[in-house]
Amino acid sequence: MKHTQIFGVLKINAFSFQCPAVNTTILVSVSSHEYRPDIQLSEKALDIPKEDLNSDLNLDLDLDLDLDSDSDSDSDSDSDLDLDSDFDSNELNWDSEMCAEIEHGPSEGFEMFEGASLESDSPGEKEYVYPWHPIDARIPPSLESAKLALCDLKNLLNPPCDKGHRPKVTGLTSILERRLSWMEYFLRTYVQGTGWSVAALQTAQFVGKGPYMARKVREWSKVYIQDCKNLPMSKSSQNWTKSRIEDEDLKDELLVHLQSLGKYVTASAIIKYLAKPDVQCRYKLSKTVSLAMAQNWMKTCGFRWTTAKNGQYVDGHEREDVVNYRQKKFLPVWYALESKMRKWSSLDPMKLDEGELMLGRRTVVWFHDESTFYAHDHRQKRWVHGDEKSTPQPKGQGVSLMAVDFVSADYGWLRSHNGTQSAHILFRVGKARDGYFTNDEIIRHAEMAMTILEKDYPDDDHVFVFDNASTHLKRADDAISACQMPKGCKEWGIDAPVWDTQGKLIHGPDVKPMKQKVRMADGFHDGAPQEFYWLKGHEKLGMFKGMATILTEHGFDVKNLKAQCKNFDCAAGVTDCCCCRILYCQPDFTNVESFLQTTCKARGFHVIFLPKFHCELNFIEQCWGFAKWLYRTYPMSMKDSDLEINVIKALDSVPIASMWR
Repeated sequence: MKHTQIFGVLKINAFSFQCPAVNTTILVSVSSHEYRPDIQLSEKALDIPKEDLNSDLNLDLDLDLDLDSDSDSDSDSDSDLDLDSDFDSNELNWDSEMCAEIEHGPSEGFEMFEGASLESDSPGEKEYVYPWHPIDARIPPSLESAKLALCDLKNLLNPPCDKGHRPKVTGLTSILERRLSWMEYFLRTYVQGTGWSVAALQTAQFVGKGPYMARKVREWSKVYIQDCKNLPMSKSSQNWTKSRIEDEDLKDELLVHLQSLGKYVTASAIIKYLAKPDVQCRYKLSKTVSLAMAQNWMKTCGFRWTTAKNGQYVDGHEREDVVNYRQKKFLPVWYALESKMRKWSSLDPMKLDEGELMLGRRTVVWFHDESTFYAHDHRQKRWVHGDEKSTPQPKGQGVSLMAVDFVSADYGWLRSHNGTQSAHILFRVGKARDGYFTNDEIIRHAEMAMTILEKDYPDDDHVFVFDNASTHLKRADDAISACQMPKGCKEWGIDAPVWDTQGKLIHGPDVKPMKQKVRMADGFHDGAPQEFYWLKGHEKLGMFKGMATILTEHGFDVKNLKAQCKNFDCAAGVTDCCCCRILYCQPDFTNVESFLQTTCKARGFHVIFLPKFHCELNFIEQCWGFAKWLYRTYPMSMKDSDLEINVIKALDSVPIASMWR
């Protein structure tokens, strides 16, 4: 039988039965209601002692007609029945079979125990029979018994935990835990001197309920005082408080299905999946879930509706040439330098690791990079008052300012000890501004850094680390190259820019840099220099020998080889298809140093280039991130002067301790 929610309390008269049994179970069924004859009331099972059956018995049975106890709602509405009115039994429609059933002990077909369920004849249906307690909840218990029950409730709601561990989980359902907390509040108010009924009303008002809940709290507390194991369980907590997603098989199957849909999965995928007949048959579902329930199940499966976190870019990491350079050139050089670098303790980043205090020269690695700051780059999230009006905002990112600097974990940003010299450069990129940061600016910046290091840090060996960018890898204007080299002997040279006495490019009438022909530098063969131009005494003095002669001197036969494949697009793995490819693979052509390496080596500094596409290996990137986080907290830079001040302030505010970590 399904319980129907009815507001009010109904009193009926039961009749005595002559029976020699010690305990007699009377199962009373009310099929109609005086004011609501269309409502089917639920059954009540009572255990009546033998001595009460020897005379006419008039029992007042308080049938709680608000049978949906899960809601714990206040049932005292205007439609409640008068508690003092008695119904004439003749006005009720009694079921002759269910009116009264008398047997020795429990009634056949019923399972009688504390909070027991009443098994019906229909399979799958279960009704609950609540044992009758011959108590009057209106009579207050003794203060001593109430204090003991209050102490038990506190231990039940707050289980003691072991020292140094988290509090234990109560293991109670949410409904039961809520009811027990109300009982605790009620008993605490009662033992503090408030009257029994007044304390119940105060408790009901405190939880936002009415007189009905006050009566229920009194009943629950009175029963609990007599038997601490008799808890105010919900009538349907065993059936309704457990979600179907708690089924591990269903949860795992849903998780596998959602993961198979790819990155952009939605809650509607659960709805569609549970609508399949085979899934409903397998898990005994009658219908699929709602969208709100599907969203909750997504959270249960570990998903969250949020912005996905971006990782580092990996494009090109596994390219063959990148892997070859990383494994065979960069890592061996780095491992050779690592033993001479300082290392800081992971427990205390302000201290060096044990064994790092040894005397001697240390290797300090200086990372170089550029980063651009924008005038309108400002944080978007902040505390906004409800009365704040929208204000006009500047369009776009605003003017930019590129910061270029060196940083190391040993000393932080590259500065002189007295602070008068700094290696940072603020560059305004643009054709109408400072131009562009080319290899020439890189060389001048490196020379500035080397001057500071030679003066203030002479006791360390210094290594510069640059990104593997074309600006950094630019070779000298006269560096040897196999590209566009003629096969035969002829007047030939390399186009090189023209510089003035101050080291600036000279531009022609068309605003383009002026070019001039210069001789290519000589190469090497078997460790000895190899001249690429005919020397004095040759009939072609000063002319370029040509690739055929150069390769012949290397021992190659190139009579039937063409000068260069079309667009230098040679077949994969072939190294002798043309003269240009053969020269390109020779050691003196492949090991040509960049102009930056040549400049730094001349002053005793070593240069390392990171592998391509591996900007995450550059330590300065974290410093840029910290500086930009600080920069966005400053007021918006509306002028170029403000932009420069804010950028310098942000860079100088990056703590050295964060770099040591």
